Amino acid sequence: MSTTLITNIGLLVSGDPAVPPVRDTAVLIEDGVITEIGAQAEAADIVIDAAGQSVMPGLIDGHVHPTVGEWTPAQNSTGWVRNYLHGGTTSMVSAGELHIPGLPFEDLTPRLVTGLATLAKRTIGSYRPSGVKVHAGTLLLVRGLTDAHFDTLADDGISQLKFIFYDWSHLEDGEAQQYVTWAHERRMTVKMHSGGVSRSGSSRVAGHELVTAVSPDVIAHISGGPIPMPDDEIVRTIQDLPEATVEVCSSMNYRATQVTVDELVRTNQLHRLTLGTDTPGGTGVIPRGMLRNIGYLASVCGLSPELAIAAGTGNVARRHGLPGGVLTVGQPADLLILGPITGSRATDVLECFQLGDLPGISLVMVDGEILVSGRSEQTPPPTVGATVH
Repeated sequence: MSTTLITNIGLLVSGDPAVPPVRDTAVLIEDGVITEIGAQAEAADIVIDAAGQSVMPGLIDGHVHPTVGEWTPAQNSTGWVRNYLHGGTTSMVSAGELHIPGLPFEDLTPRLVTGLATLAKRTIGSYRPSGVKVHAGTLLLVRGLTDAHFDTLADDGISQLKFIFYDWSHLEDGEAQQYVTWAHERRMTVKMHSGGVSRSGSSRVAGHELVTAVSPDVIAHISGGPIPMPDDEIVRTIQDLPEATVEVCSSMNYRATQVTVDELVRTNQLHRLTLGTDTPGGTGVIPRGMLRNIGYLASVCGLSPELAIAAGTGNVARRHGLPGGVLTVGQPADLLILGPITGSRATDVLECFQLGDLPGISLVMVDGEILVSGRSEQTPPPTVGATVH
C-alpha cells in the first residue's frame, strides 16, 4: 500500500457546497483514494507540504470534443489534453467525437455512430492521455436506433449520449423520447445541444419548445454554444425541466449566462449548474477555460466561489455518474494545490475567484499520482508553491 500525506493546507475546498471549507488541515491518501481529512499521520511514503496554499478538487470539464489521442483537427493542434491538465483539468466528458475530418453530418447512420462511439471509448477513452481521465465514446443520436443498439452500447460501456444532428422534423413520432427512456433504463446520460447551430453548421436550432419536448438530462451550453436561445426561453426551459442539468460553457454568450445564473439563484437551484469548455472547436483550445469559467461566475455573476467551484467539479461528476469531483473520504485523490500569484490581492483560492483573478497551480494529482509538480506550464506560479518529499 502506498501512502501520500498532504500537510500544511491553508484552505481545503471540497467541491460540495454543503461542506464548509476547512482551514489548516491535512489529507491522507492511500492507494490513490482519500482515507482521512485532518490527518495526523506521522509518516507516509510521500509527504507534500502545501505551504499554506489551497487544495480543491481537480476540475471536470463537462463538454469536450476529443478526436484522436491528443490531436484535434478542429484546431489542428496536438498536446491539448496535457495543456488542459496543466490548467487544472483532471477529468473531461466527451460531448461527441464529431470533429473527425469527413464525417458526413447529413448522412449519419446507426452503424456509423455506434461504431464511432465504440472506437472512441476503446481508444482515447481507455488510455488516459497525459494521465487525464477522458470519458470518451459519446453516441451521437440519429434516427433508426433500436433497443438492441442500446443493449450493445451498454455492454461496451457507453454511458453518454447526445442529440445534436438528429432530424427534428420527425419529433412528433416519439422516437427521440423513446431514446431517452431506453437510455434511462440503462443508466445512461442524455445531453442535448441547445441554442443556434454549432460550428459544423449541421446541427439543429433547439429552443424551449424542442428541448422541453425531448427532456434531456443535460441542456448543453444553455447560454450559448455559441448562440443561445432567447432569454425568455432560457428562463422557461429552466422552469419547465426542473430535473435537467443546466450547462454553461466557455463558448457562452456572457449576457445570457447572467440570465441563466439569475434564474437558478432566484429558484435556489444552483445544484443544477455544471461547467464545460465546449472545446476544442471554434472557441479554440483553452487550457485555462475551466478556471476562467469559475472566475466569471464568482466575480461577475455573483456566485459564491464555493458554488462556482462545485459547478466545475462535484456537480459535473454527480450529473454524469462519475467518481470524484469532491474531496471526501473514499473518493479518488484528484486534486489541485494552488493559490494567488504575485500581484494578486487574494490570500487563497476562494478570494482569487471572487476577484476574478487567475490562481497559480503548483501541483496536480490524479488518483493519488502527482502529474504536475513545481508549477503549471499554463498558469503563472503561485506566490509560494507546494514541495514534495
